[in-house]
Amino acid sequence: MIPRYTLPEMGAIWTERAHFEQMLRVEIAVARAQVSRGTVPAAAVRAIESRARIDVARIEEIEKTTDHDVIAFVSQVAETVGEEGRYLHLGLTSSDVVDTGLALQLQAAGRRLIDDLDALIEALVARARAEAGTVMMGRTHSVHAEPTTLGLKIAGWAFEIARDRARLAAAADDAATGKISGPVGTYSHLEPDLEDEVLAALGLHRDPISTQIVQRDRHAALLAAMAVTGGSLERFATEIRNLQHTEIGELMEPFRAGQKGSSAMPHKRNPILCERIAGMARLLRGYAVTALENQPLWHERDISHSSAERVLLPDATILLDYMLVKMRGLIERLVVRPERMRENIDRGLGLHCSSRVLTALVEEAGMSREEAYAIVQRNSMKAADDRRQLRDTLAADPDVAARLSDEALAACFDESHFLRNVATAIARLDELVPLQKEAADVVR
Repeated sequence: MIPRYTLPEMGAIWTERAHFEQMLRVEIAVARAQVSRGTVPAAAVRAIESRARIDVARIEEIEKTTDHDVIAFVSQVAETVGEEGRYLHLGLTSSDVVDTGLALQLQAAGRRLIDDLDALIEALVARARAEAGTVMMGRTHSVHAEPTTLGLKIAGWAFEIARDRARLAAAADDAATGKISGPVGTYSHLEPDLEDEVLAALGLHRDPISTQIVQRDRHAALLAAMAVTGGSLERFATEIRNLQHTEIGELMEPFRAGQKGSSAMPHKRNPILCERIAGMARLLRGYAVTALENQPLWHERDISHSSAERVLLPDATILLDYMLVKMRGLIERLVVRPERMRENIDRGLGLHCSSRVLTALVEEAGMSREEAYAIVQRNSMKAADDRRQLRDTLAADPDVAARLSDEALAACFDESHFLRNVATAIARLDELVPLQKEAADVVR
């Protein structure tokens, strides 16, 4: 991934040095397990542990001759160890080291992403509670529907991210799976109990039946979970950038002092971060497709997945890390304009109350739903065309006046009715981040 979108902690997991260091951890763990089995002298393991060093430049130099990065890696490390280096890689095949080392990298990346998700959930819950009473118009098909609150909208985002977290945590845990089963997975050179010991020491799961590799359904599931998470972030970003439209103006991305929106138009304040997140979500979906394509390998293995994974696994985890961190900052500093929300509600001419009038005509006046619907729809269209308040149009309609009193009609336009259960829904955030009782009393 390009440096522009690489945050230091996640980027450090995927450097070439980190890649080879995890492979060295595997080699050392195997050598330690071989001591008790009499195949590697204890002194040799001590020598490997104390002298083994990674020299990426030297590995690259050797690979120019071998055209095999694992052989180049083993040769370079053996050079630093000396005579005892001959005990490195004893009984192993390349994928034992590569796939198990990769599992360690994915485990570290998964932990980082879970931390990011937890932080985002906390930010979303806090903002949802803070905006629980911020009334705004709900929209369906981009058209005014009925009022909601910004807090309720963001609360929905919090629960969605919590579901994403559950999916990603399960997939990342499954991807933390290694194998020390040798060529084609038959334990022809090392015994199964050695694999158990090594993987337990490394904190990884064992692939119960591997071939020469750990099968790529695990990796595909992880990338799919990441792509779904990216889709959630894109959904939130799209909503924010829609609500930042000049004609709506209810939300805005934070805008720093000195920040510029356009080289030509000084007035521009663009939702660039939301647009960036949307673009990155597209990349994640593309990486997920590639991960799915990596599943059907030939026979016990081929390496068609390898070249793709060298790009997609670092890039996807680095991208999602960046997206989650940026979304958290966006939520925490999101600019909310309740006055524009009220203005936009008022511009709707009370049309959002049509459902309440429909219900009143059916339940209180005893009309059939079809007849009542026709009356309310007729008046709604007239109010919209004439730019008049729906309540005034209805009051002037004899069919309505004959059935609903002024008080009954006025009750249909009581906004509090739409929002009477919002507090109950907001309280469900306690399932994600519990509130202290005192704080809960203030919010509710």
